[in-house]
Amino acid sequence: MRTKITLLVNGARREVQTDPERPLLEVLREDLQLTGTKYGCGEGQCRACTVLLDGKAVTSCMTPVRTAAGKQITTIEGLAQNGKLHRVQEAFQEAEAMQCGYCVPGMVLTTAGLLKNTPRPTEAQIVAALNGNLCRCCGYPSIVAAVRLAAREQSNG
Repeated sequence: MRTKITLLVNGARREVQTDPERPLLEVLREDLQLTGTKYGCGEGQCRACTVLLDGKAVTSCMTPVRTAAGKQITTIEGLAQNGKLHRVQEAFQEAEAMQCGYCVPGMVLTTAGLLKNTPRPTEAQIVAALNGNLCRCCGYPSIVAAVRLAAREQSNG
């Protein structure tokens, strides 16, 4: 059954006709052409598909699109503002926290969600927040360093 669903994606109102149980990931990638959100496992286990839903990191492959209706969705495409990278994106770049890059959108959005809710996270909070975000290249030390850097820049900014 197709239903008209209104989404607020990266600050813009978007309407789609779709099955309300369809994964948000599919709607973002296939209907809205926002391919920065990556398909990894399709089971919520790798977090490559992480987006922010009202500021909270969620796996879009496990989120029915109906639950996102009317909520603010932020994808990797919407994190930068006015042509300027988000501080988390800059920190990932500065810390060289990416190799193949496939996991990076999910890692960046998970980090942005963490720092929004916990501006000065401890090492344990960083590790707990990123737990479940899989990096096939095993770049975890650089990723954690990028999160620390982003938190430090946020505290100083």
